[in-house]
Amino acid sequence: QVQLVESGGGLVQAGGSLRLSCAASGRAFSTLSMGWFRQAPGKAREFVATITYSGGSTYHADSVKGRFTISRDNAKNTVYLQMNVLKPEDTAVYYCAAQVGSIIWPARTSSYAYWGQGTQVTVSS
Repeated sequence: QVQLVESGGGLVQAGGSLRLSCAASGRAFSTLSMGWFRQAPGKAREFVATITYSGGSTYHADSVKGRFTISRDNAKNTVYLQMNVLKPEDTAVYYCAAQVGSIIWPARTSSYAYWGQGTQVTVSS
C-alpha cells in the first residue's frame, strides 16, 4: 500500500503563488509515477500535471501550462506542485495520485491506484 499526504493548500489572492507538497510512504518512491488532479465543486476531477517515476518527463494540462510546475525529490519521497499566477478558476481541492511504474494515459484518474485526501486551494479575486 502507498500512503499519500498532501499539504500546502490555503487561501491566496489572484496572481499569487502556492506550493503543494505530497509525501509518499509505503513503497519505494522512485518506483512511483506521480500526478496532481483537482476538483472544483460540482465538477469532475480533472488532470493537472504528472511526472514519471524517473522524473525525466513531465506533462501539464493546457489550463496550467506555463503557470504550474510539477517536480519531485526522490530523496525526500515528495512530489511538488509549484503554482504561480493563480486565478480564481484554479480554486479546487487538489489531489495527489500515484501509480507504480510507467503510465500510458497519465491524464486519466483510472490510471492511478493511490490517492491522497486532498488539500483545498482557494484563490480570491
